[in-house]
Amino acid sequence: MKLFELIIEDEELDGVFAMSFVSEPAIEAHGMFFHKDEVTFKEIKEEGLFVAPILIPNKKILRVDGMGEPYEVFFSPQTVKKLSQLYLKKKYQDAVTIEHEDQVENITMVESWIKESKLQDKSKLYGIDVPVGSWIGTFKIDNEEVKEQFRNGDISAVSIEGLFEHELIKASKEELFNIEEQEAEYILSKIRALIKRDSRYKSKQRVDMESYSDYPDGVKNNAKRGIELNENQNNKCATPTGKIRARQLSKGEPISLATIKRMYSYLSRAETYYDPNKTTECGTISYLLWGGKAALGWSRNKLRELGELEENEVSITSTYPGEVSKKEDDR
Repeated sequence: MKLFELIIEDEELDGVFAMSFVSEPAIEAHGMFFHKDEVTFKEIKEEGLFVAPILIPNKKILRVDGMGEPYEVFFSPQTVKKLSQLYLKKKYQDAVTIEHEDQVENITMVESWIKESKLQDKSKLYGIDVPVGSWIGTFKIDNEEVKEQFRNGDISAVSIEGLFEHELIKASKEELFNIEEQEAEYILSKIRALIKRDSRYKSKQRVDMESYSDYPDGVKNNAKRGIELNENQNNKCATPTGKIRARQLSKGEPISLATIKRMYSYLSRAETYYDPNKTTECGTISYLLWGGKAALGWSRNKLRELGELEENEVSITSTYPGEVSKKEDDR
């Protein structure tokens, strides 16, 4: 079975952007909810608090790719710490869903920390036993419906929602041989795309970064729509990179091969957060800023045309890193 490390390649695009309260966390660690009827710790003086592990370093998590094949992923301690910092830096403290579906309001992460000591960390006060390096959070819940779900035991843990790059750590010999062939072809195709014959130079060659502007009007219109929706939300959605990309696409400006690759990578991973009926949510707005589904189709075809994408390549991000695998019998 393949093993991937989930990494942050681009801080503007990658990272955790929401928490989801769930009943079965992929990290197999539950939290503790405190309310006025069951305050058993004298350190807890405020009801409606939920304390729970968010990520556990080096914990292998089973995933299933788009073809139904299982694989495993994990986060390093360094990445877990970086994710906890970026989450606060990007001000996602109130982004919460239930079971990776409906977003809920009046819930805020009020405390976030990395467990630094096995014996002295305050997680011991809450009966939470996780390894050093784990990310733990405290949430203030002022939503009565969600409180009731905790009281009934319908939810009891935290799962993350985010985007990450996959770095292959382990594969079978047959898988590695195939990957090496693909990497060789990738390097050759990249050289072909960068080197362009030009009669103005004696050597007949020069290095020239190709750019492309043959994307359809649907891409431009989606970017314009994303800009409009984001303005309606006081421009709070998307990163500076996403906003710049939207301006480029809306004007039909040429974009580089590197940008097309990034576009395809982001749109493939973020498609699950796009809902055309939820035009006030940042997931939908950010997706449109990058050109939406029209840009996903165009970027995929363009990369295939340039020899940068295998015809039958399958996305391996079909489920959240923090979501329980859909293929339970492969555990």
